[in-house]
Amino acid sequence: MKYAVAREIINEGEVMPEAAAAQTAVRSDDSLLDAYSRAVIEAAERVSPSVVYIQVTSKRNRNGRQRSDEVTGNGSGFVFTPDGFILTNSHVVHGASKIEVVLMDGRRFQAQLIGDDPDTDLAVIRITAPNLVPAQLGESQSIRVGQLVIAIGNPYGFQYSVTAGVVSALGRSLRAQSGRLMDGVIQTDAALNPGNSGGPLVNSRGEVIGVNTATILPAQGICFATSIDTAKFVAGRLIRDGKISRSYIGVAGQNVPIPRRIVRFYQLPIDTGVLLVSFETNGEHSAAKEAGLLTGDIVIDFDGYPIRGIDDLHKLLTDERIGRHTPVTVIRGVQKLSFVVVPREVK
Repeated sequence: MKYAVAREIINEGEVMPEAAAAQTAVRSDDSLLDAYSRAVIEAAERVSPSVVYIQVTSKRNRNGRQRSDEVTGNGSGFVFTPDGFILTNSHVVHGASKIEVVLMDGRRFQAQLIGDDPDTDLAVIRITAPNLVPAQLGESQSIRVGQLVIAIGNPYGFQYSVTAGVVSALGRSLRAQSGRLMDGVIQTDAALNPGNSGGPLVNSRGEVIGVNTATILPAQGICFATSIDTAKFVAGRLIRDGKISRSYIGVAGQNVPIPRRIVRFYQLPIDTGVLLVSFETNGEHSAAKEAGLLTGDIVIDFDGYPIRGIDDLHKLLTDERIGRHTPVTVIRGVQKLSFVVVPREVK
């Protein structure tokens, strides 16, 4: 009997040690949740005034006829300069006949396409409007796997939606719609949907660290953003020149293994290369063909860099090599031959 009374006194008075520990754990969880929530709220409030809703209209021919239909689409973007330059995805605005931007306060403006680069899926548009709030750009090198990130955009037209997650991986490669490989891509599990394209991926300080670009369907939690360092470079070139210049040697090729006896004989650092299948003209003679290369050659080195495949060659065909005499090494039959190619600018 006395033990029952004692239990009642304990329950009515001081809290049992086990219950006290449980309450402490709950308070601790609440504190952590509050800190997480505050980080997301503060970052979203800081960046949302810079995020824009983009509506585009484009024309497409119906069944190859002269008659064209108007097609509408939408996406996201963000203001990154006080004078109205906006970053978004190339696939959002490419080929658009009309671009309209809606700001968070409801103002609408016609936008001008400054330039787009399908190879990095980035584009710059511009509006003329007062009292714009530019987003603060961060640094890609400061990103760490596991850190909190927030995505803001307009999925399916639901304007200024906020999702949060973490950086799942860094340094991913993703193939653009143009066929080129985009490097240094950020993988995140912050939910992205159609309409999020072009919106900012930000850190807990509200700094933009990426431009949301793609998801993998039907996978969940695998989303990608172009790093902000890439975006800064591309945006600067687009504002300056209206395009990104890349070099071109006029070849079509495929990745092939190099016979092992040749790899051993020449002590090659690679065992694959690019087989030249044909020469592309691009409106003029192929620079590679003029240099003496032939179909059937296997490119193994370009400007001193080993070539394991098409993507390695694409990475080296930058604007710095336009018009520059560039050494190329190939395997022709069992011979190792060297040539000098002068890459041209892609038109």
